[in-house]
Amino acid sequence: MRAAGRYLTWAGTGLAALGAATAAYNLATLRTLPRQVSGVIEPVTVCVPARDEADRLPDLIADLRAQTGVPRLRVLILDDASTDGTYEAALAAIGGDDRFTVLRSAAHPAPGWTGKAAACARLAARTDDAALVFIDADVRLTPQAVAAAVTELRKREAGMVSAWPVQVTGSVTESLVQPLLAWSWASTLPLGPANHSLRPSTAVACGQFLAVDAEAYRAAGGHGAVAASATEDLDLARAVRRAGHRTALVTASHAARTRMYTGATELTDGYTRWLWSAYGGRLDTGAAVGLFVALAYWIPPLAAVLGRGRTRRAGLLGYLAAVTSRLLARATETRHRPTHADLASALAHPVGVGHYLALWARSHHRYRTGRLRWKQRPLVTPDRRSAKHA
Repeated sequence: MRAAGRYLTWAGTGLAALGAATAAYNLATLRTLPRQVSGVIEPVTVCVPARDEADRLPDLIADLRAQTGVPRLRVLILDDASTDGTYEAALAAIGGDDRFTVLRSAAHPAPGWTGKAAACARLAARTDDAALVFIDADVRLTPQAVAAAVTELRKREAGMVSAWPVQVTGSVTESLVQPLLAWSWASTLPLGPANHSLRPSTAVACGQFLAVDAEAYRAAGGHGAVAASATEDLDLARAVRRAGHRTALVTASHAARTRMYTGATELTDGYTRWLWSAYGGRLDTGAAVGLFVALAYWIPPLAAVLGRGRTRRAGLLGYLAAVTSRLLARATETRHRPTHADLASALAHPVGVGHYLALWARSHHRYRTGRLRWKQRPLVTPDRRSAKHA
């Protein structure tokens, strides 16, 4: 038994060290949106889907009104059957700026569509501009963010560029879980080769801030190709690659930030909404990933506490590698030295991973019992029978 424990500890430590090495590579090589750009001459349409965003949308509108380097900017906003006065809040924030158009939809999305995919498809259909930028209502932008994203899109000659915003956290639960989003790719996938690949399996995307070539978007089928997806951003990137166009992930760091969820309850509901779809939506694959994660990020810290001699030292090394990978991932995302709060959440990495796995199990249970909801709308059911999606 001691020998088995020692082998498991060393195996977990090796995996954690590999994750740290991958995160270090991405920190050193991953591109960030440029701080200064000469400007974008071509017309650009920004598409903003918004449902019950009266509190957050006005701040984004203020940021969009302040954009520089995009003289031919147009902004389309869709109030997706909101119940909180989003439409009125948007009109008030626009203040008569004729670059902005606010649309209103009172209907729920058709069967087989999520609300966000339907909203994005409707917005994209209203423009012929060659460059589209999709932005979530909770994102905050610096004045050159849109110009920088479109410049990066054209410089790379890509079909899509995903500019990863800094994920701002407030509560303890957010600090434990939310940084895992960036860590999940930063510690597992070398982004340099992945960004030059057409393989759908190596695509990474974040729908909070996307710059898209309209021709590539249409060739991929647009949001209609991912109508029912719980992770439409990632699946859209895969569809763009299948259509023969490259996609790339870059960090937005100084250019964009967002607090996706405010508090433990909203975070739990948000992750429950989509996490069932991870790993192809398969329970067996998800369980295998769970075992892998437990081996790499639970066994070493347990050995560091409960083991003896070399096993304890190996466990401590594995735990430190896990903490390092999380700090490196955070530095990749923010392009700043980790804060004391970042260090505290990294030291609690095993707890964060456990919380994530619990959310995955909860999401699968809700999905399989047909009890998924988001923003007062029922979500997809296992048999996909004419359920309305959010």
